Amino acid sequence: MARLATRLTERLGIAHPILSAPMALAGGGALAAAVTRAGGLGLIGGGYGDEAWIAQQFAAAGNTQVGCGFITWSMAKKPELLTQALAHKPAALMLSFGDPRPFAVEIAAAGVPLICQCQSLVHVRQALEAGAAIVVAQGSEAGGHGASRATLPFVPEAADLIARESPDTLLVAAGGIADGRGLAAALMLGADGVLAGTRFWASREAMVHERHHAAAVAATGDQTVRSSLPDIARQLDWPSPFDIRVSDNAFIASWAGRDAALKEAIAVEGPAYREAFMAGDPDKAAVIFGEAAGLISDIPSAGELVERMVAEAAALLGGAGRFLA
Repeated sequence: MARLATRLTERLGIAHPILSAPMALAGGGALAAAVTRAGGLGLIGGGYGDEAWIAQQFAAAGNTQVGCGFITWSMAKKPELLTQALAHKPAALMLSFGDPRPFAVEIAAAGVPLICQCQSLVHVRQALEAGAAIVVAQGSEAGGHGASRATLPFVPEAADLIARESPDTLLVAAGGIADGRGLAAALMLGADGVLAGTRFWASREAMVHERHHAAAVAATGDQTVRSSLPDIARQLDWPSPFDIRVSDNAFIASWAGRDAALKEAIAVEGPAYREAFMAGDPDKAAVIFGEAAGLISDIPSAGELVERMVAEAAALLGGAGRFLA
């Protein structure tokens, strides 16, 4: 199998420059371990902070080296979760959606590389001040939470900033990357690797209902939308500027433009939403995937996905000279 050697593979001691996103609820230990075994690095999604669940997922990963990621503003309410995760000696610790600087000292003291996911240049500078080993430049095409920058211009702009101000810091691209074309493009844009969410969400090891997987396979990238409605339904107080990209389904259509009405009806609608999500109903609750759904036609193993991405990217990069006259 082909290999793509970058600063990321050298720094993390992995074969391929591919990380799986630490997706809340979906990115458990089995998925993270499968990505690592295939030569990338898998990250467990610490999500909103459930101590028992995090421990279960590290146990599910077994002896395979994996990382862990947290929603920073939520973890800040229970900082002991960070200490717990670091006790498992993760390969890396990722912080997203909040200022990483208050937690950087503890992570550095544990000797664990800090990954900071960023949605703006302000976030990138915060990550550099925190001493991040790796910055993830996340475009708004990504499934789940994010902000407004698009991947294609954001990644090279972040690459230029990092090259000027902290050249030893690595850059990883995220948002809409689901195959070898996206991996090859990210490397050409100046990234050292990629972090993929939706594509690994649509794998056999992900903790995702089969009806949600079916919805993603049937969808195009046109059939997603950024919204605050799922967070209102789940009574999650997400800070500005973050919202969530999900499927543009019946739930979204029924409440579009009526955020206040949903809040007023939350005593009824909240439990109904949770019930629908647990049942895998693809219409009555959000299905959390990004624009990369339009590039998904099957639900293979995570290991197969890594192999496909690397083989396709290597072929494309190796043949790049065909464009020269």
